[in-house]
Amino acid sequence: MRNSLVTALVACADPPLKSEARRFLAGLSSDELLFIAEFLGWCVLESQVPCACNRAELAERIARFQQARADREKKWSTDQAHKMIVLLEYLCRSGVQERGMAAGAGRASVN
Repeated sequence: MRNSLVTALVACADPPLKSEARRFLAGLSSDELLFIAEFLGWCVLESQVPCACNRAELAERIARFQQARADREKKWSTDQAHKMIVLLEYLCRSGVQERGMAAGAGRASVN
């Protein structure tokens, strides 16, 4: 499952950033990879929300995602803050936010 997640997430990255994204993702746990994939899936489902194109907008979008998860799961762990940082770093290193997260996430399922 871990290799499949890495492959799918690398497919979301902009072509010139794929190798950097792969190196970054290779150091993450399966749980962290799953968290990133879940966020990209949430972006597809919430595609009416405009693309976030800077770190501050991304952080706000990630916080909304986390709140939706916390409401659904009725819990918040200290691990969640770490995952938010990892997710933000992936989004910035992969270029996903620059071309639209929903479009990028959708493209991964086609490749």
